[in-house]
Amino acid sequence: MTPPVTNRPLPVLVYDGDCGFCTTAVRFGERHVRPRCVSEPWQFLDRTELAALGITRERAEHEVLWVTPTGTVYGGAQALAKALLSAGGAWPVAGAVLTLPPFRWAAHMGYRLVAANRHRLPGGTAACAVTRSGDPGEGPTS
Repeated sequence: MTPPVTNRPLPVLVYDGDCGFCTTAVRFGERHVRPRCVSEPWQFLDRTELAALGITRERAEHEVLWVTPTGTVYGGAQALAKALLSAGGAWPVAGAVLTLPPFRWAAHMGYRLVAANRHRLPGGTAACAVTRSGDPGEGPTS
């Protein structure tokens, strides 16, 4: 199946806008990393907009997502790697490293650890707690 084309000129970074930790991390990234993308809290996108991006609400609740203009979706640590790859300066080097084994595996484990405990981190609140089980996947989807 071919991924949907987003009709957006830039990639979209979809994150949890109800999570203080996630919002703080995205704002930090916008100021200091400056990825070439549009950042959208999934709560600001209705089901039609999420579907147009090729993602579900359930997946958006589970992990940060990077959606390319051609509709390829990356989740979790690989979404963060794609954001770094799109930035200027030395950030793309860090992003490239995160796509290579064994760094990719370590990044996935680190991302899952942070995601599971984000409500305990600075800026986190009870609304940040992830109570869902399962892992919708971290790689690109089609």
